[in-house]
Amino acid sequence: MDRINNQNLESNPDLKNKIKEAIAELKRGSSDFIGIEYIESLIMRYYQSGQRFIVKAGFDPTAPDLHLGHTVLIQKLATFQRYGGDVKFLIGDFTATIGDPSGKNETRKQLTLKEVEKNAQTYKDQVFKILDPRYTEVCFNSTWINKLGVGGLVDLTSKFSVARMLERDDFEKRYKENRPISIIEFMYPLLQGYDSVVLNADIELGGNDQKFNLLVGRTLQRAYGLEKEQSVLTVPLLEGLDGVNKMSKSLGNYIGVTEKPHLMYAKILSISDDLMWKYYDLLSVKTIPQIQDLKNNVKENKLHPKIVKEELALEITTKYYNLEIALEAKKEFESVFSKDEIPSDIPKMDFKEGIWICELLKLANLCPSTSQARRDIQGGGVKINKQKIINENYKFELGEYIIQIGKRKFIKAVIK
Repeated sequence: MDRINNQNLESNPDLKNKIKEAIAELKRGSSDFIGIEYIESLIMRYYQSGQRFIVKAGFDPTAPDLHLGHTVLIQKLATFQRYGGDVKFLIGDFTATIGDPSGKNETRKQLTLKEVEKNAQTYKDQVFKILDPRYTEVCFNSTWINKLGVGGLVDLTSKFSVARMLERDDFEKRYKENRPISIIEFMYPLLQGYDSVVLNADIELGGNDQKFNLLVGRTLQRAYGLEKEQSVLTVPLLEGLDGVNKMSKSLGNYIGVTEKPHLMYAKILSISDDLMWKYYDLLSVKTIPQIQDLKNNVKENKLHPKIVKEELALEITTKYYNLEIALEAKKEFESVFSKDEIPSDIPKMDFKEGIWICELLKLANLCPSTSQARRDIQGGGVKINKQKIINENYKFELGEYIIQIGKRKFIKAVIK
């Protein structure tokens, strides 16, 4: 901030404290915070004059549904909205057809336009569970990239060197290993940076694997003559239910934003006590002092970690539904897992008489393979009508059966 702004702060301790609190909340759980002085000046201007600023984050609609790992970034956008940020929620409907190579060791499969459009619509439906619609504009980068034309693209590529592009870790690794890097992959960070130019972004947010791309945006804003250089904030990847790998649908360790409430509540309670605190930092709306109080109470044995985790599960489930539904989910969890009862809402599937249990478990998506189904049976993790089954060669006769694996997976099988 310039000298006048600093003088204003020194003469206004209340304003100084407000900005300090805002920065602490924005830094909470973040990985990189580049250009913090510019962010401070924007927040101060907002408090003094009400003038808002532009915060950008891009999402490639590569999958139809969001999970809690995606919402870490959206939560941070919502925090910026509280301190004067107008969010440009950018859906990369053009760049998604290229595929972002960040963190990848090989070229990514490109999506069709139809797939992108379908996934983009589900994103729009889901983000307003977190963001304030009054201060959010959903944008599609095809709007301006389609207008660039060949001349515009050539001009864009002239503003960044191949040497700079190869500084990115994944490109450098693949280049040294003589693995293919397509020219179109070089275009992805350039087009993402060009989005920042068009949107006149003051701040851009992304995952910590996106840092290079976000810095390209700063370079291009200078190259195109903007009288600003966007600040950059990155957030860490959120580990999934296994506590090891990042949350991912392909790994099955995710909690979906559209998950049924009783499953959402139960899945949150299944995370480890240590991971719980990271979920609090990245997903909860509780303030830093409130979370610290919870940590202190657990450390001093004034609160059991399970109680604190239940509070987190209730908060997150309420966010995506409402308090009444969340309390029902809590009640059902206690009924199912404490009293060994059956959930009230479980999927129903039809199968043919004589089907092998391992095949049924695979077809019902309760197990990824028949081999895993065998292991689950051998480990005592499979129940039929509340009774453990140990016969891995079991075949079903006519009738209806409630099949359970572990504490959260249920299905009603109708054998015809």
